Amino acid sequence: MSFIEYNVVNILLIIIVGIFCGFINTLAGSGSFISLPMLMFLGLPANVANGTNRIGILFQNIVSSSSFYKSKMLPLRFAFKMAVPSILGALVGAKIAVDIDQKTMEQIIGIIMLVMLFFIFFKPRKWLKPHQESSQLIIKPWHYFIFFVIGIYGGFIQAGVGIFLLSALVLASEIDLVRANAIKVFINLIFTPFAIIVFIINNQIDYVAGLILAIGNMIGAYIAAKSAISFGVSYIRWLLVIIIAFSAFKLLLY
Repeated sequence: MSFIEYNVVNILLIIIVGIFCGFINTLAGSGSFISLPMLMFLGLPANVANGTNRIGILFQNIVSSSSFYKSKMLPLRFAFKMAVPSILGALVGAKIAVDIDQKTMEQIIGIIMLVMLFFIFFKPRKWLKPHQESSQLIIKPWHYFIFFVIGIYGGFIQAGVGIFLLSALVLASEIDLVRANAIKVFINLIFTPFAIIVFIINNQIDYVAGLILAIGNMIGAYIAAKSAISFGVSYIRWLLVIIIAFSAFKLLLY
């Protein structure tokens, strides 16, 4: 049973929002703060919207990961190693998400995002550092714990997980922002199917809405991946600042 009336206006709305979210998610993150309310506005219960949104995210990350890889900006071995703990975390987070109230966690995340703005402004060199070769990327044991925790959040709500992945990759793993974006979307690609399985088991996905959303997400992701490679890290950094500030405001005051 679908909760949405699939007329031309609603279909176009889902696709347009999907394009915008795919663009934002690929370059920074938090696009789900737009797609989730839209899906709920059209009639999906919050938990079903949370599960349905993952379909668009999955296809979006297939497109953006492919674009980054073809442009030689995705260090695949490093990204896969960081994705493994995220998968485990996503399974835990998705299991929590199917029957928990999200409001308190959203407020905590909003505060954390404001703290992130401090690091973006006062440690700009880390965000604007030059490109690194794959052989220079070093994994430390505590990195696995960080990505496990981020995976829990990603499995729980998805919205904003890209911000945390970017922050961990830039500040903890010291990776340049363009390459961090490529790794971020790949990690999202790897752990999202595992979270989707949990929502499928609990019958919390509207497949029609998810696939329509995916069309827009893929278009936005393709445009964003090409844009990131062409315009570089400074452009992404300022977009990131705007999105974090908006997301924190929405989480704390909505």
